[in-house]
Amino acid sequence: MSWAERISPQVQTLPPSGIRRFFDIVAEMKGVVSLGVGEPDFVTPWHIRESCVYGLQRGYTAYTSNFGLLELRQEITNLFTHKFGVSYDPRREALITVGVSEALDLAMRAILSPGDEVLIPIPSYVSYTACVSLAGGIPVTVPTLMENEFRVTVSQLEALVTPRTKALLIGYPNNPTGAIMPREELEAIAAFAEKHDLIVISDEIYGDLTYSGTHTCFSSLPGMRERTILLNGFSKAYAMTGWRIGYALSNPDFIAAMNKIHQYTMLCAPVTGQIAAIEALINGQHSMEKMVREYNGRRRLMVEGFRKIGLNCFEPKGAFYIFPSIKETGMTSLAFAEELLKQEKVAIVPGDAFGESGEGFVRCSYASSTANLTEALTRIGRFIQQFR
Repeated sequence: MSWAERISPQVQTLPPSGIRRFFDIVAEMKGVVSLGVGEPDFVTPWHIRESCVYGLQRGYTAYTSNFGLLELRQEITNLFTHKFGVSYDPRREALITVGVSEALDLAMRAILSPGDEVLIPIPSYVSYTACVSLAGGIPVTVPTLMENEFRVTVSQLEALVTPRTKALLIGYPNNPTGAIMPREELEAIAAFAEKHDLIVISDEIYGDLTYSGTHTCFSSLPGMRERTILLNGFSKAYAMTGWRIGYALSNPDFIAAMNKIHQYTMLCAPVTGQIAAIEALINGQHSMEKMVREYNGRRRLMVEGFRKIGLNCFEPKGAFYIFPSIKETGMTSLAFAEELLKQEKVAIVPGDAFGESGEGFVRCSYASSTANLTEALTRIGRFIQQFR
């Protein structure tokens, strides 16, 4: 028997990340313009970094509570009370995690039994289906369409719900499409969840990066607070990816279950990151708004640029991604991305990395400088001329 045969079947059948595969290649190439990794190109604002340095100088280097620093949990719950009108007990209904990725993993492992089904609108973040599978659940993907601005509908969900469906996992604003869901459509989704007695996991990491209308916090909808596990964090809006601070808000039963796993695996999130997150919430609004304005300008640049070079492009309303169609080239998403990288040294992500309905599209991040984005558009425009 080989060692490979002794690896868990769930892990053996899990495909590698379609994002990271490309950037292993990019790391060895020179002159590449990368529109791939979903990471802000801004450095964490100086006052947030300074708070961390000050904390280190004062000797804050120890473990925190498994739940995280109480002051941070209080600031988070205060934010949701004032901004969205939904209140949480910071002592029993908030958990600080090692990024939102850990929060997602904890939520799946806390609620799923083998064979439980989870509805997941796609295209979606690559970890969604993987985390469901690793927790023993069955991901049931719900394809969304560009013609409907990549918004999921109740009729689509109704067609796929079964007696084994336990949860609905949504992420709006969406990675990779930049789609958002209007409040009235989320209210319809909420009614669907209540009708079928589903748990809703709402990943709102891009909530502050909303350019059209106002972000709706799912747990603020009538009847949704108790059945929603809300996930969020500091990576995107505050340019704090490497600090690895996320959080979950939910009812005490779900949070306690997630914390049981958290205390045996991660124990607690890094104390330095938690101190920085407190500063971000107290004094970081101005810096965040400045970054959001810059993203919005880049968003318009990319929409206009793709349309000018002739690629059909949905206008993203949130996050910092654009998801143009490359169907007119006759190439698969993977082939297009590989050839673009080889011929023009532009790194993008094939759309099918985010689910089968992403085939025929590619994801481009505009969390990059205007100069890089302009150069990338020039190279992509030159690349697609061969298909005209």
